Amino acid sequence: MIDFENASYLKLKKTKDDTYSSIITPMFVDGEQIIATYQSIRDGVVFTNKRIMAVNIQGITGKKKDITSLPYSKIQAFSVETAGVLDMDSELELWFSGLGKVKFEFTSNCNVAELCKIISSYTL
Repeated sequence: MIDFENASYLKLKKTKDDTYSSIITPMFVDGEQIIATYQSIRDGVVFTNKRIMAVNIQGITGKKKDITSLPYSKIQAFSVETAGVLDMDSELELWFSGLGKVKFEFTSNCNVAELCKIISSYTL
């Protein structure tokens, strides 16, 4: 499992939904589909209609991958911070029962309202 305290899920930017599809779709349950995909240099976060999947590409060759499944049903609270004048990135913090806080940072042009709407639609 990804160590979210030390993981660098920083500066995620919106990317094509098929970026990680070959890695994660074999793990999908019936009816699951990708809603939004965000990528840093190699790592990424995929929002589906069932969960958030954090993809950690490891090693020099990138053949080793760690995928953490974060179900919406386990989210107890979440916080979104928009970009400002000097602080140019947006942040999403999620609190999961049994896991604690998970934090993702996005580029300033990321639509955090869209993320908020996605999470709200599956948790409220």
